[in-house]
Amino acid sequence: MISIRQRKGVKPTEVPEDYAAQEANVKLENKLPSGGTSRRLWKLLSFMVGGTIALCIGLLTSVYLATLHENDLWFSNIKEVEREISFRTECGLYYSYYKQMLQAPTLMQGFHGLIYDNKTESMRTINLLQRMNIYQEVFLSILYRVLPIQKYLEPVYFYIYTLFGLQAIYVTALYITSWLLSGTWLSGLLAAFWYVTNRIDTTRVEFTIPLRENWALPFFAIQIAAITYFLRPNLQPLSERLTLLAIFVSTFLFSLTWQFNQFMMLMQALVLFTLDSLDMLPAAKKNLKTGSFLNRLGKLLLHLFAVLCLTLFLNNIIKKILNLKSDEHIFKFLKAKFGFGATRDFDANLYLCEEAFGLLPFNTFGRLSDTLLFYAYIFVLSITVMAALAVAFHNLSDSANQQSMGQMGKCTIMLKPETAYNLIHTILFGFLALSTMRMKYLWTSHMCVFASFGLCSPEIWELLLKLIHLYNPKRICIMRYSVPILILLYLCYKFWPGMMDELSELREFYDPDTVELMNWINSNTPRKAVFAGSMQLLAGVKLCTGRTLTNHPHYEDNSLRERTKAVYQIYAKRSPEDVHALLRSFGADYVILEDSICYERRHQRGCRLRDLLDIANGHMMDGPGENDPDLKLAGHPRFCEEIKRNLPPYTAYFTRVFQNKTFHVYKLSRNK
Repeated sequence: MISIRQRKGVKPTEVPEDYAAQEANVKLENKLPSGGTSRRLWKLLSFMVGGTIALCIGLLTSVYLATLHENDLWFSNIKEVEREISFRTECGLYYSYYKQMLQAPTLMQGFHGLIYDNKTESMRTINLLQRMNIYQEVFLSILYRVLPIQKYLEPVYFYIYTLFGLQAIYVTALYITSWLLSGTWLSGLLAAFWYVTNRIDTTRVEFTIPLRENWALPFFAIQIAAITYFLRPNLQPLSERLTLLAIFVSTFLFSLTWQFNQFMMLMQALVLFTLDSLDMLPAAKKNLKTGSFLNRLGKLLLHLFAVLCLTLFLNNIIKKILNLKSDEHIFKFLKAKFGFGATRDFDANLYLCEEAFGLLPFNTFGRLSDTLLFYAYIFVLSITVMAALAVAFHNLSDSANQQSMGQMGKCTIMLKPETAYNLIHTILFGFLALSTMRMKYLWTSHMCVFASFGLCSPEIWELLLKLIHLYNPKRICIMRYSVPILILLYLCYKFWPGMMDELSELREFYDPDTVELMNWINSNTPRKAVFAGSMQLLAGVKLCTGRTLTNHPHYEDNSLRERTKAVYQIYAKRSPEDVHALLRSFGADYVILEDSICYERRHQRGCRLRDLLDIANGHMMDGPGENDPDLKLAGHPRFCEEIKRNLPPYTAYFTRVFQNKTFHVYKLSRNK
């Protein structure tokens, strides 16, 4: 049988004699003045050294990422319009509100413009603070206006330096979590090194700076570190209160800065619920602690089923009462993604065809293996899973059989609550990352923490050495320090030259067609003009020109999704009359057509935007290949192709006013 470390609210099991003797020796040593004093001094010194390294490695990571961003774009030397264009897709939309707040005559007028916004969606007035997670942009704009830094720092640098500063906090939080789990700051150092050397898979901050996840994940990492500390047994009351405060604040900030926070919170709730059900948390759950193994297992499964059904029921009831449809497209996407029926829904297929929402590519594991991270992670994960299964079996088994528990001998398995929490956490978020590539950044950063903890954990090495009959306290000490040091030396030897090459490689932002388009819009169109086009491009139009949009990339609103589908008919097989009527219904004055979308070759057939529109409209797709039998030939040619021929049916409704190699801008007639 198995002896489990005593937890709050759990009756201790019988402890083997050799273990009790060791505990007695430790207590005796602690009573000795010289031993206790030297131990406290050593702990203080270790804490100071480890803390200093944590802060330094966090700052160095921040500087490293900021330097890569500068070198990649020559950000300090390019024009302002080029800087703004570099914030592509939804990043540009978020940054535009920071710019809007700074350009407002007063803060109150800036707030009023956000609360009663009529430029983000034409012919609609929306509350941006309610619709979008832009509190961080508002907060930064207030800070910039209040602090005496305008003479020394441009607004864009204040913004991006804040994000890179958050990366320092992120890495420091990962470092601390690994340190808390393993008991040595060497583990935190290895976690930070792995985070940096696996930068391609752990972060994308240097080229998508304003993205919501770059704001949110540092607070998420702080929350995980705080929960890890909170799950330690026998916390002092003051430490417990301060830790709870840290959990509350970090959770609040995480939820405030990312629109997908509810899914992450659900996953964390599942982690805690699973641990509580298996009696791995330092608290009583008494209804699961009586009866036989099968009885307990039945109660657990019944409990899980009841909670799941109640959650789904309440979710549907609340949505129907409040008429909420903001996440409807996500459930359609998930239903189709996991094979519960094909769909022709435009929004669901738009997600299905994006690589970021597909399965995690297999080459990711090759990159993670090059740094030894994946091998170390699998090694640690395997051992902790076996330990967790043994502990779970014990906790669900009949506790009345005390005699057999006393006969366990020297075979002890210890699984601390904080270790169990991080284990279930990494497993659930691993499944999430495997199913949806965009979520890999939640997993890979925690993978660095979990792998480094395991290599520096005395419990992991003790269990392994006992399994292979090589257990010795000195061997544990040697393994937990020598293995991570060797890996650190390997990482420095293999990746340091490449990192230096990255820092010395200088490139420059170059997108003349988009720059020309933005300059033309600023110079040749009225300030109140309304523009239609792709979501991604219009975010840049909003940022660079301040013109009104018909649609934008923040896709979490049902009416906006319907509007986007209607605007995208410019790439479908529709008549000029229909397209003109649709665009004018949203107040559009100009429409921008992009050759990269009209003649798209990036996606395979069936996933090109024009294919998605054809399928949703019931039309047969272009090119060689099969079509569903119920799809029909369209009655009109593709609008984005035919309009360029300047035929009378099109010139009666649209007049070309600008074009270059990438973009074609048409002005809509008003008298039709």
